[in-house]
Amino acid sequence: MRSVRRSDTGAELAVRRELFARGRRYRIDLSPVRGMRSRADIVFTKHRLAVYIDGCFWHKCPLHASLPRSNSAWWAEKLAANETRDRRVDRELAAAGWRVLRAWEHEPPVDVADRIDAELSRSVGPVF
Repeated sequence: MRSVRRSDTGAELAVRRELFARGRRYRIDLSPVRGMRSRADIVFTKHRLAVYIDGCFWHKCPLHASLPRSNSAWWAEKLAANETRDRRVDRELAAAGWRVLRAWEHEPPVDVADRIDAELSRSVGPVF
């Protein structure tokens, strides 16, 4: 598991490239709330939006999740704990006034960037 990238995955880089091309500026691999162990992949601090690009295997994607055949009980427990942690992090960030957007690694980067743009535009009032 040491070789599994925690940040700068291909999916993250593709979404970040798309956002940068659209003129969006963001922070990367940052804990939105000081003291929280969870680090969001992309953070818009001004808008209080945390974006997570979740891997299909590690976060049990409904379309692509699979359970390894060897040591399956351990893996089932591990992946269920990941899912539980994701929901806990979502609740803690919401309680701290943050919005959370989660995307799957298999989603097209343009679609993810569109969702992020929509979420960011919801947080900004009318511009005069």
